[in-house]
Amino acid sequence: MKAWSIESSSKWTRQNPAKGQCGVTALVVNDLFGGEIIKTTTPEGWHFYNKINGQRYDLTESQFPEAIEYMDIPSNREEAFSDTNERQYHDVIFSF
Repeated sequence: MKAWSIESSSKWTRQNPAKGQCGVTALVVNDLFGGEIIKTTTPEGWHFYNKINGQRYDLTESQFPEAIEYMDIPSNREEAFSDTNERQYHDVIFSF
């Protein structure tokens, strides 16, 4: 959460800091811990998160007002990058 800001997602707000952070967060988690990038559909579009050693990790689920019905559809870095851009990605990865 410390790395999230308006710089890492144009949807970020103080009231909902996880908003729009799923792609960039899934990428960074994948960089740091490996595993898979997976996705599910929401009313707002694709939502990206991670699976590591068979366990689902969704660090941005708090952006949604209701529980997500996870589909755990295999995805990849290219698809997750469609939800962010290089500048936003570098803002997050270099904040560590």
